Amino acid sequence: MSLKVEDVMVEDVVTVEADATVKKAVSIMNKNEIGCLIVVKHGKAVGIVTERDMLTRVLAESRNPERTRVSEVMSAPLIAAQPEMELEEAARLMFNMKVKKLPVVSNGQLVGLITLTDLARFQPQIMKILKKIHALDQAPKRMQKVVDYYIA
Repeated sequence: MSLKVEDVMVEDVVTVEADATVKKAVSIMNKNEIGCLIVVKHGKAVGIVTERDMLTRVLAESRNPERTRVSEVMSAPLIAAQPEMELEEAARLMFNMKVKKLPVVSNGQLVGLITLTDLARFQPQIMKILKKIHALDQAPKRMQKVVDYYIA
């Protein structure tokens, strides 16, 4: 039996409205001690905003976090997995798209989140999959720390 995304994903996903300020998004991230938020508009997941987005698109560009909207700095369109997707396919998608976090969407609704760290920690079977993918494709720079820690 192969593992599916729904077997590993976190179901309690923290979101932020697209029109919220960056300051509010940072406050939510700090309060929940998390590194990303799924961005929603009219109840639909439309993007993701990460700590890196805050650093490169707000701080490095000297944008005002009280005036800048999350929709202006989020990564979109949303790259997502489906709950029934096999973990190997999800890991491949992360490597190919150079992302460490995959929202999980079913019938247009956000149902979970899976991260590269979740995959690496989950069990030895996942380690074998990640090693195989890493051997074929060099890990993107932003994934290298997780890959080096858990795989190398």
